[in-house]
Amino acid sequence: MDGMELLALAVALAMDAFAVAIATGVQLKCVDPRQTFRLAWHFGLFQALMPILGWFLGLTVRGFIESYAHWIAFALLAWIGIRMLKEAFETDTEEAKRCDPTKGMSLIMLSVATSIDALAVGLSMSVLGVSIWYPASIIGVVALVFTAAGMHIGRLIGGATRFGQYAEVLGGTVLLLIGLRILSEHGVFAFLQG
Repeated sequence: MDGMELLALAVALAMDAFAVAIATGVQLKCVDPRQTFRLAWHFGLFQALMPILGWFLGLTVRGFIESYAHWIAFALLAWIGIRMLKEAFETDTEEAKRCDPTKGMSLIMLSVATSIDALAVGLSMSVLGVSIWYPASIIGVVALVFTAAGMHIGRLIGGATRFGQYAEVLGGTVLLLIGLRILSEHGVFAFLQG
């Protein structure tokens, strides 16, 4: 995986965190530096830790699935991407809670929910034999930056909730394209060239 692909992957994974950060900024209306730090730090930390956890889980099964690894990586990335696309078009009818989502259990639950996709990415990197340490740090830093930016964008744009939807659509599409690129690198589409 080259630098541009890694950056694209990190941005795609950060889209959930970005969308949640925008919604949080809209909900809070007045975002202070402590709230920004708490949400950005936790989202970035969880986005960095989840691929590492997935990678170690993948090490336990890699020997059994190496010949099918590219298909597994594609399936995981496609599943995440399709789920992101599906979620982008779902409507949430629940009214926003009045509590501060940058504190307590809300913060932990949001951190886990926005980083589950990174767990599957770590697992797919493991079965492909890709080292996880550098990608995990890039994924975490990108999530941190996107979360901080998202909170302030949400504060500024107020009720423009469709922007978060577009971000999720873009993220899901990028994950699908990366999955297809993995298949292409393993010769799956060779019949199209000849």
